[in-house]
Formats: sequence, C-alpha cells, structure tokens
Amino acid sequence: MRKLLSVLICMLILLLPASAYADITVTGIGETLVEADTAVVSLGVSARDRDVLQAQAKVNESIAAIRSALIEGGVEAKDISTDYINIYAMVDYREGTEELAAYNANSTLAIRITNMDIVGQVIDTAFTAGANTLNGISFSASDISEAKAEALKAAVADATAKAEILAAAANLTILGIDDIQEVSTYSFDRGAGNNFPRAAEAKQDSAGTVIQAAKLTVSANISVSFDAK
Repeated sequence: MRKLLSVLICMLILLLPASAYADITVTGIGETLVEADTAVVSLGVSARDRDVLQAQAKVNESIAAIRSALIEGGVEAKDISTDYINIYAMVDYREGTEELAAYNANSTLAIRITNMDIVGQVIDTAFTAGANTLNGISFSASDISEAKAEALKAAVADATAKAEILAAAANLTILGIDDIQEVSTYSFDRGAGNNFPRAAEAKQDSAGTVIQAAKLTVSANISVSFDAK
C-alpha cells in the first residue's frame, strides 16, 4: 500500500504544471581594489643618423649608460631587460623621387620595480643618463588571492540581487541556487592616478617625476542558476 502511495505521489508531482517552476540564470559581477606593489617602467632611447650603424651605436651607448646608472642607483641587473628594438629608414619624397634622409634607431628597456616610492626616481635617473622616450608604466600586485575572494563574494551578491528582481517581476519566489560557475577572475590597472610628465618636462622639473600608483581592480564574473517557483 505504501509503495502504491509513493508511486501516486510521484505521478502527481510529474503532472504538476511545468509553469509552476522556473530556472533563473543570471551573471554576477564583483569588483574590489588592491594596492599595487610592482611597477614595470618602459623607457629608452631614440637616435637618428644617415649611417645605420652610427644610429644604432648612439642608441647602444645611451642604453649602456642608462643601465649603469640604474644599477648604481639601486636597481638590480636582473630587473632590467630589453623590451623593444627597432631601426627604420626615414625617406624624403621630392619631385617623385625617394631620398634617404636618415635612419632612426630605437631601443627600450623594461625596468621592474618593487618599491613604489622610487618609481619616479628611477625614471629621473634614466633620463639624466640619456633616456629620451617614456612609453608607459604598468602596475601589478604579487598577491590578489584575498582581493579575488572578496570580488567573488560581491559577484554572488550581485547575482542574487538580479535574480530576486527578476523573480519578483515574474511573481516567482527564489527557492535556492541550482548551479554556480566562475566565468573569469582577473586584475587590471585603470590607469587613474598615474601622473608622470613628458620627457622634456621631466628634465625641467627640479622636483622630479611624480608617480602615484593607482590601485588595481580585481574583477570576478560568475554565472548562477536559481530555482524559482
């Protein structure tokens, strides 16, 4: 008898209208901030000469001087690496003919710095030693595990809030989470607050180059499916 009753109950459940239950799937996004503790400065030298070897020699000489100055200033040799090298011909066009004007040689160093207080000082040292191009600065954090956890929590809260809004609009009630997946978690530098003058200004400013390391944004993206009735 009990077995028959169980079968009847299962049949009744199966016969319930499908519309009585629904799945609500939403994405949740959470963000948190973390202090940057590493900077990579990209700077170098650009030089011109009608002789391609002379153009390259000028650049090599300046790069060597910059490396020596940086190491003397406290930057470890292992934190200085070649980032980019380029040589190209500059051509003048006159009356339908091409004439070689000069060769332009470029060499860029990537300088890794883990002391945020000396980033501006490192840039000043490089320009004093002969650098004439500053391509940019990127910031990163060595450990974002705690920030990632906070971002994921915020993403779950965001997804829950969205699901509740959708459920209320459809006259449904959230019963619980059926499935949750992490789509992506990553950190990035918005670039806000990073202040550095151009090369010409850096030499004229006796106060030196000012670098303010912006906080990094750690972002988490999740997908959550909720059961609703």
